[in-house]
Amino acid sequence: MLSCSELSVRADGSDFVILDHINAHFPDRSLNALVGPSGCGKTTLIKAFLGLVDSEGEIAHREQNSSESPSDQRLGFVPQFSVAHASLTVEESLAYAFDLTVSDLSSKADTLVSVLKLIGLDEHGEKRVSSLSGGQMRRLGLGLELVSSPECLICDEVTSGLDPLSEDQIIALLRSLVLEHEKTFICTIHNLGKLPDFDHITVLYQGRLVFQGDYDSLKDWFAIEDPLKLYHALAKKPLDEWLEQWTGRRAFTCEVPPSNGQPNASLRTCREPVEPTCSVSESAVSTVAVEGKPPHLPSAVSQLLTLLRRRYKLLMRDTGYLWLLLALTFGFPCIVVIFAIKGLPQIEGLALERSGSFIQQLQGDLRYRMEAAETATLVTGLVMFQVVLLTLMGANNGAREIAGERQIFEKERLKGLRSGMYTLSKLLFTGSIATLQGLWMALFVKVICQFPGAFLPQLGMMALCCVAMTFVCLGMSAVLSSAERASLLSIYLVGFQLPLSGVVLALPDAVVWLLRPFINAYWSWAGYFASMKDFQLYDAYRMGNVSWLPSEWGAATVLFLHIVVGAALVLYGCGKTRWDSAS
Repeated sequence: MLSCSELSVRADGSDFVILDHINAHFPDRSLNALVGPSGCGKTTLIKAFLGLVDSEGEIAHREQNSSESPSDQRLGFVPQFSVAHASLTVEESLAYAFDLTVSDLSSKADTLVSVLKLIGLDEHGEKRVSSLSGGQMRRLGLGLELVSSPECLICDEVTSGLDPLSEDQIIALLRSLVLEHEKTFICTIHNLGKLPDFDHITVLYQGRLVFQGDYDSLKDWFAIEDPLKLYHALAKKPLDEWLEQWTGRRAFTCEVPPSNGQPNASLRTCREPVEPTCSVSESAVSTVAVEGKPPHLPSAVSQLLTLLRRRYKLLMRDTGYLWLLLALTFGFPCIVVIFAIKGLPQIEGLALERSGSFIQQLQGDLRYRMEAAETATLVTGLVMFQVVLLTLMGANNGAREIAGERQIFEKERLKGLRSGMYTLSKLLFTGSIATLQGLWMALFVKVICQFPGAFLPQLGMMALCCVAMTFVCLGMSAVLSSAERASLLSIYLVGFQLPLSGVVLALPDAVVWLLRPFINAYWSWAGYFASMKDFQLYDAYRMGNVSWLPSEWGAATVLFLHIVVGAALVLYGCGKTRWDSAS
């Protein structure tokens, strides 16, 4: 039996009490309704049970059958919002949920077949999630939890937004799970007309519990015949009067009968108030006896591999994004080459190693010096163009990656997904794409334009450039509350790369040295250009520009620090629960 004793929750950073000394119990193997006017604390009570908010008091989950496996004794959660990736099929979604939460893979095939049949989607296993109806989505949400066999499931507005027929079907499904599979459900609902279908009803009002019992007891307690009149009845008395009346009650304890197919049978036994199942700790800090994750999770490596397999499959399924990615990866280098075509002969003429005669010619022949400077300026501009395009690709890689699926991540974290493995999977996925983009950009442009310098440093610099911007934008995606905000900030960040680098526009020295450590474009450009230091092109540029330039290793070190900062942001953002932005 799931229960709480003297449970209180305060709003973050204030003394405002959302839930005040709630003492409630939810019988095993029953269908429980949690109702109350908007703002009464229903969602907060759910979050407290799931350990998502700080609370005072205690929460306990008393097991009825000690022979059950630990995974059968945990809490499950079925949220109202979308719970699966739209481009996966129903069967794939269930399979990935199993792989992330269940360590015994030998039972996977049988479990998936059983769950599909149980939730009534056995004929829709090959359907994409995006094509499911509202009722089918609710069934899938249940299935994603049932693959790991929780004993008790908390459902947030499981019938909200459904047509009457779909609503009846969902409640019938829950009833069958209670009777045939001995599950326990706690459901927040808005449609009070469905209260007769529930075994046990809990009513919250202004953050306090004012009733628990069966449907007939509810009607007697509030003196109503129509459950739709419940909130009208609540409003007729002040909260203090309801609390005084409830405190002096003779508590109703609902007995759940053997599974005989009849809801509400033998649920009207009234007896003396039972002893609390848990007491308030001296520290007044709540403890959750059963966490929202199974004790026997797959290994961290297994979860990581599952996340990577799923992410690459999602990439291949999302044809719109895939074509955009390919267009950026292969189109941007072509644009750079187009701008370089007219200057290719001049670039080839300066792509020679340094010689004393060349230095003398630069110093003595003004016309040649001007032509060489123009060619050097063209090359530095083309290098900067590459860099800016790579930062744009990096922003595209990372800006929406985490924020766009935050709902799913938070839900899977509740089921036992390690946030560290999720973080690592995102870094590996986006990092692999960024590395390939950087390497291809550098290789394609260098081969066509015949830029001087060694291949390895230049390829490495472009790869570092794209990975660094990708990780920084991925960090924004992890820290910010929405994909739109992360995308907008990433666009601003890329937009200011060129002017703030100081390469194209002259900036005051104080501004340059204040901002330059944070400008990816400058270090990527400078590191690439430093790789040409033994060639005439470099000398031609330096004849007209004597400002400080870092070495290749110095630039690579700064870019590596950008990567570390970005990865740290991702780790911080993924480690911090952001359930409000997910729901």
